[in-house]
Amino acid sequence: MQADVTILGAGIVGICTALALTERGLKVHLVDRDAPGQATSFGNAGVISPWSIVPQSMPGIWKQIPRWVLDPNGPVSIKPSYAPKLVGWALRFLSHGREDRVRATSSAMDTLNRDCVTLFRHHLAGTGHENLIRDSYYVHAFRDPRAARIDSLDNMLRRDAGAEVERIGPAELQSLEPALSQDFQAAILIKDQARAVSPGQLGRVLANKFRKQGGIVQKATVHAIRPADESGWTYVTNAGEVTTPKLVLAMGVWSAELLKPLGLRVPLQSERGYHVSFTSPGVTLNNSILDVDKKFVASSMEDGLRVAGTAEFAGLDAPENKKRLNSLVKLARHLSPNLNTDEYTTWSGQRPSLPDSLPCIGELEGFPNLITAFGHSHYGLMMAPKTGKIVADIATGTKTNIDLKPFRAERF
Repeated sequence: MQADVTILGAGIVGICTALALTERGLKVHLVDRDAPGQATSFGNAGVISPWSIVPQSMPGIWKQIPRWVLDPNGPVSIKPSYAPKLVGWALRFLSHGREDRVRATSSAMDTLNRDCVTLFRHHLAGTGHENLIRDSYYVHAFRDPRAARIDSLDNMLRRDAGAEVERIGPAELQSLEPALSQDFQAAILIKDQARAVSPGQLGRVLANKFRKQGGIVQKATVHAIRPADESGWTYVTNAGEVTTPKLVLAMGVWSAELLKPLGLRVPLQSERGYHVSFTSPGVTLNNSILDVDKKFVASSMEDGLRVAGTAEFAGLDAPENKKRLNSLVKLARHLSPNLNTDEYTTWSGQRPSLPDSLPCIGELEGFPNLITAFGHSHYGLMMAPKTGKIVADIATGTKTNIDLKPFRAERF
């Protein structure tokens, strides 16, 4: 079957884009070296929050980064030999921490996140797996109660966007989440959101729905893309060359390399994340929990209790760092003292991170019919459904009524 649109990359962004395009009646091919939704999308913390609209770079973050990097259990790790390659990206990242830029970025993030729960439930409708998405709070847990402030900039951004945010004390927190350590003395509850109880299964279910709608999934490794002689685009894989009328680039951290031969350089960093899943935890968390001090997230899932986090900058080809996994196990014990940590599985994967916390979405200037949909950083699960809808609008020539300037790849 000749595709109307081919999507390179079958992570959650690619899958949601494929579903949005097939709903418009288009013939769609989805190409990836891995099974759909089983690479980076598999390993996230499962948070599906319309209110994840706080950029990574915030005012004053430059004061905290040295402490985080020096702490062996801290949320940020930089391989010393890789540090010189990170300098330019890091300076851009810090420049986006000014409050005026933070507010503009937050508004753009709101555009992509606001409808995430509704759109995921739309995609799951009729699959028989609607319970993969469950209502949840996002509990930001604090050991120092003075730090749990409703009037902090991040919570003001959420409240201004319409989020219901509540502060609770230690007794209320223990009642809500009995498995948490009593070291936590306060929490901020972010309400009206959801969580995925199996991100990997979510990807499989939605990919199967795509197939049932007539979509084609091809397992292949993409090596290059180039404009086709007649029209459209040619993509080169280990299985050969294929020409398609429209091409969507949704390959996460590998997307920037494919654009370099076209003369386009996007400051995309590979940011390795890790998770540990305790398969016989002995305790249950009722909501998604953020340990604010240590910057990692814990959530009970179908396969156990998962803790996920850390940002490791070591380059795309760096091997897995066992120390980061061991660190998560230690942190999990402090989060929940009755957690059984004897049995667990581990995972690591590469997040595609841009310095302004926004992805690249849109048709590339000077390259008609090449549409970007990558660079979602920590927010890929939340932003995936709306990204797919926007890409479907672009591919079909439908007016989006959305300002896409913040997401242009040429903004750098």
